[in-house]
Amino acid sequence: MTAQTYDVVVIGAGPAGENAADYATRGSSRTALMVERELVGGECSYYACIPSKAMLRPIEVRASVRNLGGLPDDIPLDVAALLARRDYWVSDYSDAGQEKWAAGAGIDIARGTGRLVGDRRVLITSSEGTLEVEARLAVVVATGSSPVVPEAFAAVKPWGSRDATGIKEVPATIAVIGGGVVSVEACHWLAALGAKVTLLVRGERLLDRFEKFASDLVAEGLRTAGVELRFGAGVSAARRDGAADTGLGMVHGGPVTLTVDGVEEEFSEVLVATGRKPATAELGLESIGLRAADFADPGARPAWLHVVGDVGGQAPLTHWGKYRARLVGDLIAARADGLPDPEVPADVPVPQVVFTDPQVASVGITEAEAAAQDIDVECVEVDLTSASGTALLRDDAGGRAKLVFAAGGGRLLGATFAGTEVAELLHAATVAIVGHLTPGQLWHAVPSYPTASEVWLRLLEAYRAR
Repeated sequence: MTAQTYDVVVIGAGPAGENAADYATRGSSRTALMVERELVGGECSYYACIPSKAMLRPIEVRASVRNLGGLPDDIPLDVAALLARRDYWVSDYSDAGQEKWAAGAGIDIARGTGRLVGDRRVLITSSEGTLEVEARLAVVVATGSSPVVPEAFAAVKPWGSRDATGIKEVPATIAVIGGGVVSVEACHWLAALGAKVTLLVRGERLLDRFEKFASDLVAEGLRTAGVELRFGAGVSAARRDGAADTGLGMVHGGPVTLTVDGVEEEFSEVLVATGRKPATAELGLESIGLRAADFADPGARPAWLHVVGDVGGQAPLTHWGKYRARLVGDLIAARADGLPDPEVPADVPVPQVVFTDPQVASVGITEAEAAAQDIDVECVEVDLTSASGTALLRDDAGGRAKLVFAAGGGRLLGATFAGTEVAELLHAATVAIVGHLTPGQLWHAVPSYPTASEVWLRLLEAYRAR
């Protein structure tokens, strides 16, 4: 560090923190410091989004080749090469590249744990001691979230999402606890790598915040991949001999015995993916008279304190955290320059992709969410293979697409796609929702032939035929 006073101090140097610091200072003489106790770049870069997709994409391509006439269907999976690809994309767990980016952006980095100790003051604690810094303009908290591990599993040192993405030793058998995005994506690469996977889901469906057809298609895809699915499963106890922290992605001791619905079963490893919580425990909120329960409420915080990313309790998605961080950065910059606060739409939709086989892509509200909010809607749903471009992607192509419109020919409120490579269809739906486009307007957005985007025409034809 080159100074003890900065214009902006950011606690947490993940993608959200990086964006907040960058947008608050770019094109100006303002200074920023990011405080990070782990790797600059955060969870997404090393333990979540990036390694997940780095492993899932080759698996997805192999599945497409196996189901595409004119190509060999016996392509083996090179496990070592797949994990090497993962290691390349996580920079071998080195953040030197992110350090270089920060230096180029004129942003300083302090290694250690940041804690609020008063108005615009942050105490940084590291192995080298402590240092107190002050922010002239703003402090941004971007500490992310931490996994929730139920008490029943604590003593067996289960795998978390970091072990799953950082896998080095493939367990012969593994129980995966949970039915969300982390669980279903991990099941795909674990099964492809050769593990016998059992997915234990407390509820009655996967991905319960998505349209039900998407959940059903993902369940079907997992079964096709060799994953055993059990719904309504209750795990009441877990025990293990020799439980130990053997390292990232290594089996953590001897076999794990789980009591599932009153019956004991043994697995080589267990992955617990039952959710995450905002990482607020060490922030020193009490020093400024703020409770953790009020932390996510902008009206309860002082004007100089901003929150971005998972820690704010919003959608735990990297792209959403980065978007909110850009807004915060722009706000800090505008206020520093004496300009009005930038206008922000109140109804920006949250897009999300699940990189399973089939993929699921969703944005806006579902039909069930509309009903829960007493919003009158009109919905249309078609097979994805009604679009020639989708049917050409692979010979076993299937899937569904659904649009949710405000009733009476109103604007698009939500969209869900589940099928081959639907992630690339999602942004068009996001733009349509942000632009408040109606079926009548979308009718004149002509999709190219033969592409998967032609499904938009099929959906609008279904709407007109209602």
